[in-house]
Amino acid sequence: MNPLILLFLLGLITYFIVQRVASVTRSPVWLLWLVAMAPAIVSSGWVLAKGKPMPSQTILILSGVCLLVYWFLIQRNRISPPPVNSTATEGQEPPAELPKEAVSLPASPRPIDKAEETSLQNCFPWSIYYLQNVEYRPQAVICRGQLRSKPEVAYQTIQENVAEAFGDRFYLVFQEGVNQKPFFVLVPNPHAQAAADTAALPDAKPRKEPISRPFLAIGLFIATFFTTTLAWLDLEKKAVQLSLTTLATGLPYALALMAILGIHELGHYLTARRYRIKATLPYFIPVIPIPLFPFGTFGAFIQIRSPIPNRRALFDVGIAGPIAGFVVTLPLLLWGLAHSDVVRLPEKFEVFNFQALDPSFSILLALLSKLALGSALTDGFGIHLHPVAVAGFLGLVVTAFNLMPVGQLDGGHIVHAMFGQRAGAAIGQIARLLLLTLSLVQPHLLVWAILLFLMPATDEPALNDVTELDNRRDLWGILALGLLLLIILPMPAVLTSLLHL
Repeated sequence: MNPLILLFLLGLITYFIVQRVASVTRSPVWLLWLVAMAPAIVSSGWVLAKGKPMPSQTILILSGVCLLVYWFLIQRNRISPPPVNSTATEGQEPPAELPKEAVSLPASPRPIDKAEETSLQNCFPWSIYYLQNVEYRPQAVICRGQLRSKPEVAYQTIQENVAEAFGDRFYLVFQEGVNQKPFFVLVPNPHAQAAADTAALPDAKPRKEPISRPFLAIGLFIATFFTTTLAWLDLEKKAVQLSLTTLATGLPYALALMAILGIHELGHYLTARRYRIKATLPYFIPVIPIPLFPFGTFGAFIQIRSPIPNRRALFDVGIAGPIAGFVVTLPLLLWGLAHSDVVRLPEKFEVFNFQALDPSFSILLALLSKLALGSALTDGFGIHLHPVAVAGFLGLVVTAFNLMPVGQLDGGHIVHAMFGQRAGAAIGQIARLLLLTLSLVQPHLLVWAILLFLMPATDEPALNDVTELDNRRDLWGILALGLLLLIILPMPAVLTSLLHL
């Protein structure tokens, strides 16, 4: 296993993650990347120089120091909100993070002129939301006051009034401040501005940009199907001559894995369409199999191209993918386990040893393995996984990683929708620390813990980010987080002895 290949892959992944953080700090991207990659660079140099891995305690200490430096660089040079040009009183907190649309426009002195101020004030009926002051910022108009009705009623009423007064010039964002008081923000709609600029040009024709590129999606699907089919030859660790016959042995693995990944993203896509949220088709990420990463794909993703309307939509879009993917993963994994062979475990434990997998490192995997294999699976024995079982196992890994309650992962959207943006970000910070602690017991989780620390802790708010979820969705959210724990926590010794694992 060449450490230089590991270094290249981690560097590539880390670069894309750091780019997402770079928009909130003035620290250079190269410096953030270098600090984030320092543990991997040093440990790889250690392996090349001494021919053996760096001690795990040293890696943990180095990782902790680098994470602190990374956090310090972001906080020290964090980009502060633009100065207020308003009638606001002193001591009020800046608004929470605005949707991505809000930061894509060039700064202007005031989004509305003096003549439109009366129209804006008339959008806030005193019996719905008593408007007390208005703040004008280069890319937003912040309206503060007292909420006198239910949040959903206030948002719908004021949204209709703003649309009647200003057309589609603004997105209306409804958020809670640090003092728990809800406020409204009018954010210029970049699509409306672009349409206005186009219309102002002589002989201009309206141009509609495609939401997604179907030919690109189809091309990536075909490429990923080929790389995942080819990947099975590496996963089997058998020296075989490449031919159509040997390549066909990877079809069960490729079909099962792409079904899991595709249905996961299709769950996001269809739910987004249900709420009229613009989203691209699922894009697969093909990867030529290499010894370090032999799975044939980095997964799949969709891109959201319009703001999320409310926390209910944020929750439904976020949870739809993991649920849809798990519904497909579960029967495939059970079928694959039932058609797998029981073998003796090697002395050295490896998480991704599909020729002799020890299922006890995951509660859910251990229970499913015992259900599928029965008394044949006992203490000291592992599983030589069927190709479909390998795909099902990777489906559990994908589901668990996406359910991590951090930032823009599905789990981050879920806790944001359940508890609010600020509380969701705090839960994400706690989850990072808990996973880092758990990695002391299960070292294979260390890479996950490091990646989560590199991701932004806060995701983008919904337009109506105040109205809370109903009890049914709260229950589904708790069950989703429970599923995460069942996948990543090791089998307790008590259950292991009862099930003879």
